[in-house]
Parts: sequence; structure tokens; C-alpha cells
Amino acid sequence: MRISTIRRSRRNVLALATATALSVGIAVPSLAATTTPSHTTGHSGRSWASFQLPVVPGSDYLALGDSVAFGYREPTTFPPPNYPNPKSFVGYPEEIGSALGLRVTNASCPGETSGSFVSTANPSYACETAAGYRTNFPLHATYRNSKESQLTFAVNFLKKHRNTRLVTLGIGANDGFLCQAKNGGTCSGPALTATLGGIGKNVSTILFALRYQAHYFGQIVIVDYYSTDYRSAAANASSQGLNQVMAAAAKPFVVKVADEFGAFQNAALHSGGDSCAAGLLTQLFPHQAGTAAGAQNGCGVHPSVAGQDVLAHTIEATVKKTYF
Repeated sequence: MRISTIRRSRRNVLALATATALSVGIAVPSLAATTTPSHTTGHSGRSWASFQLPVVPGSDYLALGDSVAFGYREPTTFPPPNYPNPKSFVGYPEEIGSALGLRVTNASCPGETSGSFVSTANPSYACETAAGYRTNFPLHATYRNSKESQLTFAVNFLKKHRNTRLVTLGIGANDGFLCQAKNGGTCSGPALTATLGGIGKNVSTILFALRYQAHYFGQIVIVDYYSTDYRSAAANASSQGLNQVMAAAAKPFVVKVADEFGAFQNAALHSGGDSCAAGLLTQLFPHQAGTAAGAQNGCGVHPSVAGQDVLAHTIEATVKKTYF
């Protein structure tokens, strides 16, 4: 089973390829105003936040997203990943569940784009495609059929599990890979503008469905993206560009944002801003990562065990856990 589409190097496009994410003239704050309805209060006019129950032991937690939430590891890591066994992958949702005593349902899929999250009829990077992860390997959660989107799964889950106190969402990076695939390996200019605009619209669609179709008014945390190398201005700007689009689109729906960009940056300080040297990323081994140019050392782009721990702690610090 081919999974090369999943493991393709994403170091320079983790958050949409290049620093042009912040320089193509996208009015990030306007995305929310033009693509999302401003339903921010309850029937009494009070903010949703005043009604949101705390996350307590025994409550349900629904994790949504891509390979980061899934806990995916590249095939060149050691020991080699056991793809047929989803329990062998531990992401930040499982760590949060263990720490806070929550019942975790992790519906994430490696390779999911914001579009394929909404509908499987939309292009996926490496989730629902013929060579994609969901097509060939089991996920943490069991979907009803191959046509059920992650959004449909989420809405149905929330309707049935009214004790859900937390939903996390991290989505959008794979849209950049899809953009590259359609544009000769680059994503810039009008293509990048369209990609970022699509992410904003899809995040709005997702959150509208969670709030107004599933009638879930509990806590939602947007999990933003880290930089694989804080020494790189381009990598930082592109990650921040994607994060700004997600946050702007999500703002009308009364969510919190877990600042994973800042959390990874702080954790990498002792290594000069190098996320790889700081042990935050999956480690690739030379004998498994050899190419025509020779053995390849270094890291992948997914969080290591330590990296997932940083993500989890940041989310835990973000959520409301008491009534006061």
C-alpha cells in the first residue's frame, strides 16, 4: 500500500509553503466578517462563554483534525509505525484524555484537508484518496462508511453525546500540499490567496455546523500550527499566516485558540529555535531515510512524543476546568 503521498517532505510548507502567506495582500481579519455569521450570544443575549460547562473527569472529548491530532509518524521513524493498529499512535488528544480523565473520541485523519473535512467529495491530500490513509488503514474512530465526512461524523457524535465538554480542531496545513500538487510544486500568488480563502470558509462551515446543526455550545479549542524551524522567517511567517486565517474564521463562534506556535517556540529556545534539535519533531533515521543523494539525517514534520506533550499541555492550560 503506497503512503508516499503522506510522508512527502513538508518542512517548507507545513503552513502553506512560503512567507507569502503574510505578503499576498490577504485581509485576514475580514475573512470572519465575510464568511461567518455573527452568532455569538445565547437567547438571553449573554455570551456563550458564560454557559460553557467546565471540562471535568468522565466527560466526552471529541478531537478533530489531521495527522497532528492523529499522532501520525513517518515510516522512517523507529520503531517503524504499525499502521494497521491505530492504538499504536498517540497524539495530544490521548494525552489530554489521560491527564484530565476524559472519554476521548479522536476522529482525525492524516492527510485531511479543510475541504475534505467538510465533504469527501472535495479534494483530499492523503486521507480519502486511493493511496490515502483512511482508504488503506483504520483510524482511531470508526466511520459509518467511506462517504461519511469528518464533519458529518462530528455532528452525529455531538448530537448523541450531550456530555461532550470539549472539541478541538486543527485543520488547514494539508490544503497547502494540495495547492502545491496542483501548481507544479509551489503555492504562491493567486493560488495561495485562494487556498487561504478556502480554509477560512471551510473552518467557518465546520464551526457553524458544530454550533447550529449539532447544537453544541460547549468549549471549542482551535489548535494552531507550530513552526518546524523558528530560525526560518519564511517558515514562521507561513505558519502564522495559516494560524491567523483559522483564528479569524473561528472568532464569531466563541472559541479559544491554543497557541501551539508560541508553545513550540518557547520549547525550542534552548536549541536556538530549532524544533528538530529540541526533540519536538519525529526523528528520521539514516538507514531508513536514504535517497539518491545519500543518507538523510534529521527530523520529520510531525510532533514527537515530546512535541505532542507540548501540544497537550497548551490545550489543557487553555480549557476551562472549573466553574469559577
